[in-house]
Amino acid sequence: MTDRPAPPARLSLTDVEALARAAHAGQTDKAGRPYAEHLAAVAEGVRRRGGDDEQIAAAWLHDAVEDAVLTRAWLLDAPLSRRTRDIVLAVTKRPGEPPQAYAARVLATDGALLVKEADLAHNADPARLAVLDEATRTRLAEKYTRMRALLGQSQ
Repeated sequence: MTDRPAPPARLSLTDVEALARAAHAGQTDKAGRPYAEHLAAVAEGVRRRGGDDEQIAAAWLHDAVEDAVLTRAWLLDAPLSRRTRDIVLAVTKRPGEPPQAYAARVLATDGALLVKEADLAHNADPARLAVLDEATRTRLAEKYTRMRALLGQSQ
């Protein structure tokens, strides 16, 4: 019998949070706030909605691949559960992808809808939108309303 290296332990939620914060360091949202505030709000929204640790981990990482702060290859090799990786990939928008295809993928992936719901809730928070110019505020509010409808959610 040969000795094989043990597979790497899964990252803890604390590790995932630290990794996400480091990956998005220096990044700001549309209002100029540190991007990590959005990640924390989405992770907390998932927790408040009854999400499990795999979904909370995905919430911390939900924009990492889309924003190119971590690569898809990193995600696929990361010491995360398969479900966490699947959720992150499901909520990662692809260039040129129609919103209907994106919504269908979210709906088809176990656990992804809750993460997207928390993401949309924070993105559409009136206090967060209020600091944006009117044209941007209107455009984003319409975009979030359309996505909620595609996901079968009401306001």
